[in-house]
Amino acid sequence: MGRRSRGRRLQQQQRPEDAEDGAEGGGKRGEAGWEGGYPEIVKENKLFEHYYQELKIVPEGEWGQFMDALREPLPATLRITGYKSHAKEILHCLKNKYFKELEDLEVDGQKVEVPQPLSWYPEELAWHTNLSRKILRKSPQLEKFHQFLVSETESGNISRQEAVSMIPPLLLNVRPHHKILDMCAAPGSKTTQLIEMLHADMNVPFPEGFVIANDVDNKRCYLLVHQAKRLSSPCIMVVNHDASSIPRLQIDVDGRKEILFYDRILCDVPCSGDGTMRKNIDVWKKWTTLNSLQLHGLQLRIATRGAEQLAEGGRMVYSTCSLNPIEDEAVIASLLEKSEGALELADVSDELPGLKWMPGITQWKVMTKDGQWFTDWDTVPHSRHTQIRPTMFPPKDPEKLQAMHLERCLRILPHHQNTGGFFVAVLVKKSSMPWNKRQPKLQGKSAETRESTQLSPAGPAEGKPADPSKLESPSFTGTGDTEIAHAAEDLENNGNKKDGVCGTVYQMLKSLCVNNTVSVCRKFYALAPSFPRMNLLTRTTEGKKRQLYMVSKELRNVLLNNSEKMKVINTGIKVWCRNNSGEEFDCAFRLAQEGIYTLYPFINSRIITVSMEDVKILLTQENPFFRKLSSETYSQAKDLAKGSVVLKYEPDSANPDALQCPIVLCGWRGKASIRTFVPKNERLHYLRMMGLEVLGEKKKEGVILTNESAASTGQPENEVPEEQRAGEPNSPDAEEANSPDVTAACDPAGVPPPR
Repeated sequence: MGRRSRGRRLQQQQRPEDAEDGAEGGGKRGEAGWEGGYPEIVKENKLFEHYYQELKIVPEGEWGQFMDALREPLPATLRITGYKSHAKEILHCLKNKYFKELEDLEVDGQKVEVPQPLSWYPEELAWHTNLSRKILRKSPQLEKFHQFLVSETESGNISRQEAVSMIPPLLLNVRPHHKILDMCAAPGSKTTQLIEMLHADMNVPFPEGFVIANDVDNKRCYLLVHQAKRLSSPCIMVVNHDASSIPRLQIDVDGRKEILFYDRILCDVPCSGDGTMRKNIDVWKKWTTLNSLQLHGLQLRIATRGAEQLAEGGRMVYSTCSLNPIEDEAVIASLLEKSEGALELADVSDELPGLKWMPGITQWKVMTKDGQWFTDWDTVPHSRHTQIRPTMFPPKDPEKLQAMHLERCLRILPHHQNTGGFFVAVLVKKSSMPWNKRQPKLQGKSAETRESTQLSPAGPAEGKPADPSKLESPSFTGTGDTEIAHAAEDLENNGNKKDGVCGTVYQMLKSLCVNNTVSVCRKFYALAPSFPRMNLLTRTTEGKKRQLYMVSKELRNVLLNNSEKMKVINTGIKVWCRNNSGEEFDCAFRLAQEGIYTLYPFINSRIITVSMEDVKILLTQENPFFRKLSSETYSQAKDLAKGSVVLKYEPDSANPDALQCPIVLCGWRGKASIRTFVPKNERLHYLRMMGLEVLGEKKKEGVILTNESAASTGQPENEVPEEQRAGEPNSPDAEEANSPDVTAACDPAGVPPPR
């Protein structure tokens, strides 16, 4: 088995963070394992205790607390999506409704602690409680709270994520103009944090930056897509590559091909995961040092590849959910040593006030799975050289070791703040790697002078010659740059080109520009001249286009210039969907709720301003007649032609009791009624924000029962006669339900067509 294929297998297998995200059933057997009749796993491992006591990773006198914490279930944590304008409304709803209901509550004899904010997470947007996921799922007293969490998670308003998993994105210090690479992204909780940071200003529909989220496992990439889709961003692309050899991409800059270097890189590598013992119980019986020894080489290759693709002045965060220095400080020390000063550890001790952490260690030993210790490479017998490598030991030179400042690494211990175990190191790139030529500096808001460095004759670590496919590429700005670019591209492709997804996307963009689809939509919705029509794409080259998607200008640049390098799993946000009988209307495409917040700033027609009472009616009734809505809403709708409309709610600052965040909904103006096309979980979200409690649903009548409507709901309205509905489209929700691109839960299939 070759090194690359072995590394790919290790990446797929050693991923203990699978259970960190909030999707129900997303983890391994975990707490539910023995509920189905499995014998309970004994939380003891003598070799584990012997190893870490010998390495002294826990402060003196705290070993008992450390082990006690590892044997306790991991507390549930949640994070409120920070970039959405209604984050404050969700926080208000949590604090004043759901958290208050937990006061003085006991479950199975255990007093439920009211959730508390994580002291180190900004703006009280992350909370933790002593409730385990098992208790949340099984306890009748917590059913409402659990339903709230599940529904809001599906809507993308809340992420159920382990506390320590939130740290790496925060330390990346992302700005909206940054180009970001997430090298080992699945299952996606950290990726969603990065997307939120790009959209810090909700008034900018297309930030200059983007996130390219990669994972080696094709199946896990689709889990990553599901997570990212909840945030409805046009600035995310999911790709499927081995992180240790992820291709170097090109972009077009003023007509020249230049190599893409990233301003921020998240390198959350596959690891042995002994910091996850509180949620992955299997680690107790399976733990051995062999896991770390096998993963060290892969982790170092991934980190090296990340450092190669980082822009000068850029920041890379290396993290693991392991406490083993072989996977942590050893990787960082080896990377720093072979960078020859190009990289340095950043001092981030004051960037997350309130977070308790231990400094990185500077001395450690290597132990085999049978308990044999080695203090340095010279003592390792030749028979062990395939298992133990020189990069696993700390540097011998005391001055070189001191200059690395390994104490700037962060070690998170479980007993300090009731979390999992974690390791984080923040690296800043000062110059290009020694085996590379020149590269662009970090792109800031102000123009910076690009400088070049000379090619070093030294190759990568261990004296091996540099592989051309892994060389960092220069910035092509001088004479002969085009020739250099083509030469570098030929070296990297090396005659092994593949027909990637990007090639198809390029054809889609090209074909879309010459048809009149966009022109019809532009006229029907009175799109602004600034509408970026060139950023639209489809996923089919033949026949009618069923959906139109939109990406940011920067991601479009990446797509068009890397047609044979990338295996793209997903990109683009759905903005329009074709109606089944769309030719009967002035525009065959209706608006899609998934992309409405991106598209809305460009729409100047077919906008109906609605009141909060109108929103309640539209979200709880399937096809409310005009007479049920306010006179102001009716006067706006009566002169509009049938077809897709935008329903906009603007908060009234003079009425503090009303919902204080704007809402934009997709709707359909029929002959006698208006309906909304909003996924069920999103409907429930808006209703909760307006103070309504959802009690149930009458599917036949298309009615959602709330605490306001339960007492007053009478017989359903008479159906509009069939002749009145003749010629109107079938339910687009049913059409979407059969589409493979839909990730949010749509309304039940079979709802009546709009009237």
